[in-house]
Amino acid sequence: MKKVSSYIPPFELTVGQPAPFAANGGLSYMSFDQDGDAGTAAATEAALKQIATGEGQAFMDKLENAPPGPIETEWGVGFRNYSECLAHIQANNIKAPEGGLALPLRYTIYEQPSYSIVSSNAIWKDPLRKDEAKALGKEEQDQGRRCLYFPQVLRDARRIAEYHAGLSPNSPECMDKLGVSLAHCESQCQNFYDAEEVERVFYPEMEKLLLNFFPDATDAFVYNHDVFDKDYEGDRTEDQDNKNPGVNAFYANLVHNDLNDNSGRVRCRELLTKNLRNFGREQHYTEEEADAKMSRRFMSINLAKPMETVQQNPFVLCAWPSFANQPYITNYRVYDDRVGETTRFTYRPEHDWYWFPQQKPTEVSMLKCYDSITDGSVSRWSFHSACIDPTAPEDAPCRRNVVVRSFVFF
Repeated sequence: MKKVSSYIPPFELTVGQPAPFAANGGLSYMSFDQDGDAGTAAATEAALKQIATGEGQAFMDKLENAPPGPIETEWGVGFRNYSECLAHIQANNIKAPEGGLALPLRYTIYEQPSYSIVSSNAIWKDPLRKDEAKALGKEEQDQGRRCLYFPQVLRDARRIAEYHAGLSPNSPECMDKLGVSLAHCESQCQNFYDAEEVERVFYPEMEKLLLNFFPDATDAFVYNHDVFDKDYEGDRTEDQDNKNPGVNAFYANLVHNDLNDNSGRVRCRELLTKNLRNFGREQHYTEEEADAKMSRRFMSINLAKPMETVQQNPFVLCAWPSFANQPYITNYRVYDDRVGETTRFTYRPEHDWYWFPQQKPTEVSMLKCYDSITDGSVSRWSFHSACIDPTAPEDAPCRRNVVVRSFVFF
């Protein structure tokens, strides 16, 4: 059998974009493939070497040994916990416009690439690598200790036209300009906890929505989903073999994006040619056909639909170009057969944040995770986070929603 070589995306930057904080000068770990492992051994080795330097531990120790109270960073004042930051917002009378919200958001303050060894990785069950697994597990926890809360102002995304003259949040132009938008959906899916029904009913609905939303698109492809419900009492177990993502009890309370310059292309290519972790329609593209499809514009879009009106743990989005001139920080997600890349960002007071207050089950919030256009004419991505709404009642239920991930081709 002929061995299929790893797809290695060439290094890529948007016009005006600074180089990221990344390993290998930004080159994908696919270039370090060993016997078809897609660079996973090299990434794991790099993670262990980075831990051994002690730099991350020293940074964390310095942060934790700082005097009580606010911490001065090069970007502004940050706080160790949510309540301290909220008190700062209230004491300084930081206000939001009508429909908006002033609240703490959690950012990393460590400008170094990071590594997350996913739960399915074989290293966690290998008795001969117990010590390495312990070090990697500690590092995963420590990454959260290199973060601070910063004050931010959210604006009501339904009022985008007030802040960007004439720009409707319900338009493809909004996605091109800001990387965020809003769509409408009356779904026929009855049970979002039934993965088979979600794939059979909701995936096609979202693909149709995307094709209607982007009139120039030729194909829309939904490939997986996640369900978020902190209070769910049923079985949460993830079962990749049966295309069941399980039910998430945790909300990603950290400013991040799901893809970047490398992973936007790698993820698309492995779906088209290998159906790798694809929950949607099977794809059967040859390498040459994938080249042709990806030679034209394509985007990755995340779509989030509530199951009931959102009252707590809202999903908030940051708009391009308010972060276009700052480097992203790469987080490598190491599987047994691939190395994914997500991104994190440090705080800037000028970040342009939006939310959808009391988002309804018929409202689908959309954010761009990747765009293949690099000439600076359109948004490349957004970033996002969950957060705690300080104005919600104490007994407000947490967000229950479904998030699907897609590629749109032109």
